[in-house]
Amino acid sequence: MITTQEQAQSLADKDFIRYSRQIFLPEVGEAGQLQLKQAHVLIVGLGGLGQLAAQYLACAGVGRLTLVDSDRVELSNLPRQLLFSDDDIGHHKALIAKQKLAVLAQGCEIDAVAEHLTLESANDVFARLLAHGKETRLVLDCTDNLAARHCINQLCIEHNLPLVSASIAAFNGQLFAVDQQRFPLGGCYHCIFPSNTRAPQNCSSQGVLGPSVGVMASMQALLAMQLLLLATPPTSTTQQTGNQSFEETSPIASTRALLGRFWRFDAKLLQWHSAALTRDPECEVCGLKPSSLKSSALMPREPSKSVERANANTHHSTTAVSFKSVPNRGLL
Repeated sequence: MITTQEQAQSLADKDFIRYSRQIFLPEVGEAGQLQLKQAHVLIVGLGGLGQLAAQYLACAGVGRLTLVDSDRVELSNLPRQLLFSDDDIGHHKALIAKQKLAVLAQGCEIDAVAEHLTLESANDVFARLLAHGKETRLVLDCTDNLAARHCINQLCIEHNLPLVSASIAAFNGQLFAVDQQRFPLGGCYHCIFPSNTRAPQNCSSQGVLGPSVGVMASMQALLAMQLLLLATPPTSTTQQTGNQSFEETSPIASTRALLGRFWRFDAKLLQWHSAALTRDPECEVCGLKPSSLKSSALMPREPSKSVERANANTHHSTTAVSFKSVPNRGLL
C-alpha cells in the first residue's frame, strides 16, 4: 500500500503526462518536477516581462505564484503583453493575470496583489512569501523603474531570498541573478546601479519590440527555473571557498555559472555578452559596510560623473569586470 508520504513524494499520473517533456530531461526528472511544485515565486511587475514569465512558470508546474502590480491594462500594452486583450483594458493587471493563469495552469495556486510595492507595503507581501516553511522561494523583478528595483533588491537581501532581475528598453536587454546565500560575492542590484543613478531609458520613452521583450522574459523564467531546480538536495560534493560556496557538479549547472554573471542582449544584432561580477565592498545594501540606505534613498537622483560616463557608453561589451565598470548601468 502506498503511504501518504510516498504519494507526496511522487507525481500524479495526470501531472506526469502534463510535464512529461520536462521530466524526460535527465537534468529534471520527477524529483525536479516535484521541486518546482513545492516552489513559491513572487513576481513584481506584470508588464511585458512579468506576464510572460508568469505564464511560463505557472505552466511549468511551479506550485505557487504571487503577482504584484498596481497598473491597469492599457491599449499600448497589448502588442507585447499577450496575456491581455482589448476586453481587459482598464482592469488591474494582477487580477486579470490571476484569472487567466488559473485557467492555463489549474495546479498552480495564485495570489494577486493589485497595489504598488514599496518598502512600507512590502512587509505583508513578503510575509506571505515566507509563510510556508517548506517552500523554495524566489523573486522575479519585472518592474520598469529604478526605485521599485532598489526596493525589491533591499528586501531580498534582508530576507535572504534569491532574486532574478531582467529588463529591456529599445534593443538593449539585461539579465542577472542575486543570491546572498549561495553566492554572496555576486553582490546585488545596488552594486550595479547605486541609489543615485538616474536611468535614461525605459520602454515608455525609448520604445521596444514585442519579441525582444519575449526573449528577456523567457530567459528570466529559464534562469528562475534553473535556480529552483538547483534547490534540490545536491548529489555531488559541495566546495567551500572563503565566503562563497557552489556545487562542483549539479543536475542543471553549477550555481557559479548562473550567479555572479551579468548578461546583455543586443536585439539588433541578436548577440549576447556576459560579464563576471563581484560585490562592491562599499555597497550600502550587501557590502561590508553597515547598511545606511533608507527608503528616501530609493528615489533616483542626479547621477555622479562616473555614472554619466557609464550611461554614455551604451555599446561597450565586456567579458570579466567588477560591478562598477559594467556598461549600460543606466539601462533598466
